[in-house]
Amino acid sequence: MSQNLKSVQEYFDEAGPTDVTALLADWKALVDRMATKVADRFDLERDPSTEVLESFSSEGGPSGSVRGYAGPEIDWMIHSHMENAALGFVNVHLTIWLGPQVKVPHFGMALGAFPQGWMFLDSVPRSNILVDTDSFDRYYGPLNDEWEQIAAENDFLQPFVSRSAFVRASLSPTAMCFMAPGDERTTKLVTEVAERHLDRWLQWVDEAERVPLEEQAALAASDEATRRNIAERDPANEMGERFFGPDMTQQLVRALWGGDRTLPRPHER
Repeated sequence: MSQNLKSVQEYFDEAGPTDVTALLADWKALVDRMATKVADRFDLERDPSTEVLESFSSEGGPSGSVRGYAGPEIDWMIHSHMENAALGFVNVHLTIWLGPQVKVPHFGMALGAFPQGWMFLDSVPRSNILVDTDSFDRYYGPLNDEWEQIAAENDFLQPFVSRSAFVRASLSPTAMCFMAPGDERTTKLVTEVAERHLDRWLQWVDEAERVPLEEQAALAASDEATRRNIAERDPANEMGERFFGPDMTQQLVRALWGGDRTLPRPHER
């Protein structure tokens, strides 16, 4: 696989207007199915702070929806999309941040187009896995063969390597982040990889040991700081400002990390 260090903005601007409406439909359908599976497993409640973001738009075609949820086991879950598909930009999210009752990695997924198909999928670490080797051995080491196999057997994939050092620092060693043509083979591969990992992640949650009560507040604070920093430091926020303006973009970023939430966090219930 070749490597090209360009930003999302550069790929989008260099390609010119490209209609990716069909890929948006594929990505949304996949994420909707996965969100339904998560809702079947967890007790979730829509946070009122995101109701105003159920549907938003700007002049010229950009639109989106951001839904935030919380519950006894889930600190913050985002099911969202933002798009200007007629011009070639799509971003669809399913991110699930667990409460501190378990130490399973969080589930992070974003699918996009700019206008190439794009996938990010990761098990967001809850600790320094260079020190916490139990977490590494349980959640990351066993995925390495699959990570290598996907890279080796799919020559149509191109790694997406962020130019942001902070973004690169946020990735686990088994994170998948790649671009590919927005065609059937890409959607097939992404669907298989994403659904397999969600099933595996749900099993991790079911099998996890409970974190001692006295350690939960510190873990919850670390989780929120990680989530906020990732949301606020994402260089692709520039695309949000381009389509929706700086004020709306800041509101969207706050929604992604739960800055305006009204529901209690799991350790506060």
